[in-house]
Amino acid sequence: QPTATTAPAAEANVQPTAEPAQPTEVVEQPTSAPTEATATEPTVSDTNAAAPVAVANTKLNLNTVTADELTSMIPGFSSRMVREFQEYRPYVSIQQFRREIGKYVDDATVAGYEQYVYVPVDVNQSDADSLMQLSGVDDAVAAELIAGRPYDSNEAFLAQLTQLVSADDAAAAAGYLQAQ
Repeated sequence: QPTATTAPAAEANVQPTAEPAQPTEVVEQPTSAPTEATATEPTVSDTNAAAPVAVANTKLNLNTVTADELTSMIPGFSSRMVREFQEYRPYVSIQQFRREIGKYVDDATVAGYEQYVYVPVDVNQSDADSLMQLSGVDDAVAAELIAGRPYDSNEAFLAQLTQLVSADDAAAAAGYLQAQ
């Protein structure tokens, strides 16, 4: 079974301050990444579990990321942009991020930054665009998730999401969720 060179499970909650470890062999990766708060590596037994299991994080939480993480993880990122990113915290939606950072850089640059960062998703408050940060969630899925509110817990939200997107996408989404 292929393995990746990643931190042991006990260290999985620690967000890297340098480039993440690269796999030594080709392994199947999720299409998006969850938060550091709930990150665990899936095991063979996890793949058969009913509930999604969060996978290792590769994106940075805009509300907790440090200046060093921003400059080391985002190519060409300047100290000026660090100040701008941190000035508008806490971010409550990806639209807020786009609007505020869009004052300083063009839309293409903002979209590039979104490849490295995310705004945590509140299952009962996030707008459709913020929900669409979750892999597999498009306008229709976001509308259905919003219509299903309120959710009693993140687990209830994930149960609904699992009915609408692939199991891999739901597993990746688990890490994007704001703690309830």
